[in-house]
Amino acid sequence: MLSTDDLTRAKDKLYTPVLSDVLDSLGHTGQAMTPNIRPLDEAQVLIGRARTGAYMAVCDAGPEGENPYELEIKLIDDIKPGEIPVLGCAGNLTIAPWGELLTTATKMRGGVGCVTDGLTRDVRFIRDMKFPVFAGGIGPLDSRGRGKMLEIDRPMQCGGVKVRSGDIVFGDVDGVVVIPREIEDKVFEAAFRKVEGENRSRDELLQGKLLADVYKKYGIL
Repeated sequence: MLSTDDLTRAKDKLYTPVLSDVLDSLGHTGQAMTPNIRPLDEAQVLIGRARTGAYMAVCDAGPEGENPYELEIKLIDDIKPGEIPVLGCAGNLTIAPWGELLTTATKMRGGVGCVTDGLTRDVRFIRDMKFPVFAGGIGPLDSRGRGKMLEIDRPMQCGGVKVRSGDIVFGDVDGVVVIPREIEDKVFEAAFRKVEGENRSRDELLQGKLLADVYKKYGIL
């Protein structure tokens, strides 16, 4: 299991295309989220362990006196340092489960970002906080009366990828990938090796060598 130092090194040295390539090579070809899941700030890199929350669409706010935010409050208040709420809305872009107050609460618990295939709002405030958020879109709609968290810490889909609490989530300007916890050591070890090979390939290309020759030597493209 990767340590906090390992994750910090990965954040500094790795990027989603190399992780996706390694996952492909290991037979895990469906680990990249759909391309509409985009960062609010393309300069930020996100890495941490998922805490999952699955939403369902609803047509009203529920009975009078019921708290429609009960489960999401429970999830956020239980966030541990280094964790990332991953909120699956089945791509429903009428649900905005994320905003400024959840960002503030998560950050104060030591959370390191959020990923959702729903909407996010309060974007100016979130950008000012330098908090990495990846979302399926931006919109002002509250989730109340439109979506309700159904369960937490259960396997679910977000951005077309199965995510479980404890899986590693990595996001950057190219997108978001999910690394299953059972293979995380193997994936990151191979990813660091691949980056070293890419760096050598780049150096030789900058010396004017032909792409065909460099590819034949390193097998990396």
